[in-house]
Amino acid sequence: MAVTDTKTFTAPKVKQTKILINGEWRDSVSGKTFPTINPVTEEVIAEVAEGDKADIDLAVKAARNAFENGPWATMDARDRGQLLHRLADLVEENFDELSALETLDNGKPISDSRAADLPLVIDCLRYYAGWADKIHGQTIPVRGNYFTYTKREPTGVCGQIIPWNFPLLMVAWKWGPALATGCTIVMKPAEQTPLTCLRLGELVIEAGFPEGVINIVPGYGPTAGDALVRHPGVDKIAFTGDSNTAKIIMSAASQTLKRLTFELGGKSPNVVFADADLDAAIAGAEFGLFFNQGQCCCAGSRLFVEESVHEQFVEKLVQQASSRKLGDPFLAETTQGPQVDKAQYDKILSYIEKGKQGGAACLTGGEPLEGKGYFIEPTVFANVTDDMEIATDEIFGPVLSVLSFKDMDEVIRRANDTNFGLAAAVWTKDVNKAHIFASAVRAGTVWVNCYDVFDAAAPFGGFKQSGMGRELGEAALANYTDLKTVTMNLG
Repeated sequence: MAVTDTKTFTAPKVKQTKILINGEWRDSVSGKTFPTINPVTEEVIAEVAEGDKADIDLAVKAARNAFENGPWATMDARDRGQLLHRLADLVEENFDELSALETLDNGKPISDSRAADLPLVIDCLRYYAGWADKIHGQTIPVRGNYFTYTKREPTGVCGQIIPWNFPLLMVAWKWGPALATGCTIVMKPAEQTPLTCLRLGELVIEAGFPEGVINIVPGYGPTAGDALVRHPGVDKIAFTGDSNTAKIIMSAASQTLKRLTFELGGKSPNVVFADADLDAAIAGAEFGLFFNQGQCCCAGSRLFVEESVHEQFVEKLVQQASSRKLGDPFLAETTQGPQVDKAQYDKILSYIEKGKQGGAACLTGGEPLEGKGYFIEPTVFANVTDDMEIATDEIFGPVLSVLSFKDMDEVIRRANDTNFGLAAAVWTKDVNKAHIFASAVRAGTVWVNCYDVFDAAAPFGGFKQSGMGRELGEAALANYTDLKTVTMNLG
């Protein structure tokens, strides 16, 4: 496999690299910047303002003022929804630029940015625009001559920390419910991929959001992220990322007892029974792991295949995986781009080596591409056992571990033998098997005869160490509201 040079799409001009606070673009207080790197060429795309504690403090104060004193505090809920609709319209109007900017900064294929990321962003914003005026409480019959009702009120200033694998989509997942409920936001985008979030900040201003409602402070986790988590003016932290960072956030946030929601990693089991449509399951297994270069928290990285079809299944799967087109993400035919950065690239290669040294059989891939860029071949391991590190640890790359199983009880036990519980899938034509598995597996999402099917209306989140709370759907509104009970004496 080789990287080709001819492009059918072109990288856009970077329009924004500063910090957004109170509706104004500004340099960092320290004057520092940091580079965002093109993972294809390993060259600097742009220098971005590096926020830290001082910038976070200014952003939190702006968000607090907007929440308590600005027009956002008294704006009709339906008008908030209209602003979200307007933002969605602007994303749609700038579709080509935003999808290309996402590909430039992250390295994902332009076909994925255009077919998946941007449509899901637009849909998410519109979904929560519709919720803005439909968040209500209840009346409750209580003992005595009293009238009791509840109401849901916005939590307040929300710190949001997002990852680099789906930069623009993670913005939408966080902003949508927070804005619909009336909260204000201080967001720290991932330092690897800040560009689309900053460009979206320009569209926020164009859409007419009041000053201070949305603030964006790019920077690093130990400085900007830590300051956001510890700031006493922040009411809630929403974080998407790895479980080790979540533990650090939980400890730091304990000093101010902030509300927390986490969407974390996984080691998701993808289970194929012998009675499944095997061609569909092969396509689903390939997509479920290799989509987005394997950089998905819910990637089906543990593929369990029933013994009687294991050999033929793996043979066809290897053929399909090895046919993936690895190369320049701006080419329409490319299906796999580079890993996001050098650190991720090195981590994945180290796990591939662990798999080889541990006795697993590398059936395809397992090597980096020569030359510039963080490209790693799609890799499939067979003869994997449950205790191997490639079967227990979240690799977050294009590395698939295939395991065999004999029966339902065995595969359920093994599927659940993990600290994670984000997602799972089962492939079978037997509806009873499907329901038994879906009920028994400890995971926040279970796909049946499909993989990676997302919708803004469907809640997403994890069991065990895969998270707290839920993104998307009506469930996400609870992340950004506090429930108030009012009781009136009727005399």
